[in-house]
Amino acid sequence: MRITLARHGAALIACAGLALATPALAQDKTVKIGVLNDMSSLYADIGGPNSVAAVKMAVEDSGLAAKGWKIDVLTADHQNKPDVGVNIARQWIDVDKLDAVVDTPTSSVALAVSNLVKEKNSILINSGGASADITGKACTPNTLSVTYDTYMLADGTGKALTKAGGDSWFFLTADYAFGHALERDTAATVTANGGKVLGGVKHPLNTSDFSSFLLQAQSSKAKIIGLANAGGDTTNSIKQAAEFGIVKGGQKLAALLLFLTDVKAIGLETAQGLNFTETFYWDMNDQTRAFSKKFSERMKNNAPPTMVQAGVYAGLRHYFKALEALGGNPHDGVKVVEKMKSIPTEDDLFGKGEIQPNGRTIHSAYLFEVKKPSESKGPWDFYKLIGSVPGDQAFTPLSESKCALLKK
Repeated sequence: MRITLARHGAALIACAGLALATPALAQDKTVKIGVLNDMSSLYADIGGPNSVAAVKMAVEDSGLAAKGWKIDVLTADHQNKPDVGVNIARQWIDVDKLDAVVDTPTSSVALAVSNLVKEKNSILINSGGASADITGKACTPNTLSVTYDTYMLADGTGKALTKAGGDSWFFLTADYAFGHALERDTAATVTANGGKVLGGVKHPLNTSDFSSFLLQAQSSKAKIIGLANAGGDTTNSIKQAAEFGIVKGGQKLAALLLFLTDVKAIGLETAQGLNFTETFYWDMNDQTRAFSKKFSERMKNNAPPTMVQAGVYAGLRHYFKALEALGGNPHDGVKVVEKMKSIPTEDDLFGKGEIQPNGRTIHSAYLFEVKKPSESKGPWDFYKLIGSVPGDQAFTPLSESKCALLKK
């Protein structure tokens, strides 16, 4: 009898201990975030150090510090190499007890890190990696894609140019996961809208000389030369296309992924007339202008945020909302991501939206055209709005998604 009572008492004490432990765990208000991107090479202007600034703004604007939260931010350069990115993220998670990785431009890095955070039950809030596969066939319950993807870019720019008469295409493609996905998705859009793909050529990442690739594109006689690349590769290919007189010769360049910083680097004289799709532009409305003013005041060159940097900020603000709703940080990636999916997204940068079960954030996309020099009224006044696509039409329909999460 005594043994029974002793065991019963021990059980009660254990239960009491668990009861006390549960609120303590719920009240854990420590968070570690790692900004992983290209800090020094061809994508540094897209994300880079300015994405770090966006993270710090998100931390400040969340107001969590005043509520007793402690948020640490780590940064690293993945050098656009998947093995480097994964090794950094693994060190952060295993040693530094990191909760979330953010940004990850270069789709090959994003895909590799996405697999790692699933293994470690951490979180990836992807803004820079563009491959639609991240929330498609390679989706995980630990990864969110916030800003854009190759399906959106292809559906926006590819469809608009094909319907406008650009019914023959040749692709100039960066030879890695992002470029392959962007060419694949755009080619599918072109053919679905009555166009033809006449060919394509792949170039190494971070190419300086595009002459041989552009000559092949020029000789194809395609009406549209689709640039399935980004950052420095896009700016170099557009500048060198101008030297070859490709546009003057009657062919049109389609910048399938173009950023504000790319237009700055190219110059309006050369970039004018380019059509492209983005989900954020600093001069869209009073809210985007107010945020961008606050952001640019922190920059040495007074640059407003790129679409990727805006996505970093918006994604983290939503992450913080989820942590607050949970009453603390459970340090459980799947649990936090599920909470993020259950809360509608709403911010001054992208407006209202939602996160689909596959981790894809849904919001409107916009078709822009680069202004003529005579139309620009300021140092970053580069875009004019041509049209918009509602969020439920801009991204891969769930019925067509290959994400295994949707089959549960």
